[in-house]
Amino acid sequence: LALPESRSACTQSGARDWAGNWRSFALLWVLPAGAMVAALFLEAQARGVIWTAMLLWMGGACIANARRCNRTHCRFTGPFLLMMAAGVVAYASGLVDLGRHGWSIIGSATVLGVFVLWWGSERFWGRYTR
Repeated sequence: LALPESRSACTQSGARDWAGNWRSFALLWVLPAGAMVAALFLEAQARGVIWTAMLLWMGGACIANARRCNRTHCRFTGPFLLMMAAGVVAYASGLVDLGRHGWSIIGSATVLGVFVLWWGSERFWGRYTR
């Protein structure tokens, strides 16, 4: 049984996989994560805007990459990052009270969640799925 062309291209060379190419990985995920870290030094309102935008960017990139080449972890991390963006909006707007450590809680949950989803999904189902 032959693999579809787009999936075959990903599994053989990683050429279509944005997460498997260091340049696209840096542009789509490392730079936005760096912006989130830098925003820790800004006031809460600016931090909320930057974190929301960066989580939406990274989540959208994951969903696009999952559709582009069937990267397993992107199927899970994309929606997760979008949910975390909603959590940032809820916290930054005062809708949800996480106390004075709210930003640390959201940041830690994001990093831990992405790691668990990435590691667990690809360990269980492999790097690429149909």
